[in-house]
Amino acid sequence: MDKKRKKIDIFCHELVPKHELLSKEEAEKLLKKLNIYPEQLPWIKKSDPAAVAIGAKPGDIVKIIRKSPTAGETVVYRYVIDK
Repeated sequence: MDKKRKKIDIFCHELVPKHELLSKEEAEKLLKKLNIYPEQLPWIKKSDPAAVAIGAKPGDIVKIIRKSPTAGETVVYRYVIDK
């Protein structure tokens, strides 16, 4: 029996917000602006399906853009951890 799995694009689902990896320069600029260390951001595991889909590695910062009925668009950041 062939157990090939069909790859599904999770970002096609309406409830999954857009995820983007920040470049090192963008991450440094964000951390300087917020005057924080990366570990002080909320965390996202490297095994999270969205993190896997964008190729996030521990130490990266992910920008998540959510649609909001009241605010229009909300941007949050997550620090990728290994656990």
